[in-house]
Amino acid sequence: MSASPDRRPATLDDPPVDVADPHELLLRYLDWYREALLRKIDGLSEPELRAPVEPLGWSPLGLVKHLGWVERRWMRWGFAAEDVVAYLSDDDEAEWRVSADESVDDVLAAYHDEVRRSRALAATADLAQPARLGGRFRTAAQAPSLGRILFHLFQEYARHLGHLDIARELLDGTVGE
Repeated sequence: MSASPDRRPATLDDPPVDVADPHELLLRYLDWYREALLRKIDGLSEPELRAPVEPLGWSPLGLVKHLGWVERRWMRWGFAAEDVVAYLSDDDEAEWRVSADESVDDVLAAYHDEVRRSRALAATADLAQPARLGGRFRTAAQAPSLGRILFHLFQEYARHLGHLDIARELLDGTVGE
């Protein structure tokens, strides 16, 4: 099937087609999704960023906050076995809520910090390297490889950015990619 003259065929934005190394490919696609998250919230007012979108029940800023915690859990607590707080509380929904005393800048800065740390951990490690023991994973049998962890992050972003497309369309009619 060929594309009609008024429609261009779908192309992948990043990475370029000549990138073949699996490590680079996975990291570049993960970065594409991280950047897409920020593109999808661009242009929303502070009230739109903060207000839960019905019927979804979470706000776009809450989704950013959640993905920062996902990065932390899988890369710092999981892969690196850092001694960090992995969950805000026993309430699974806590990391989706943005309190009035949390500024938009604070939530975005925390997200960017977790992404920066994740990138640093993944940059030089081999995809086959297992997660260190002692953080999220207590035994070698539980410890996934970096490749598996990065793929999990990739699917988290893919799924949640689809949700964000729906939220954005409900908020202001902007249709996602």
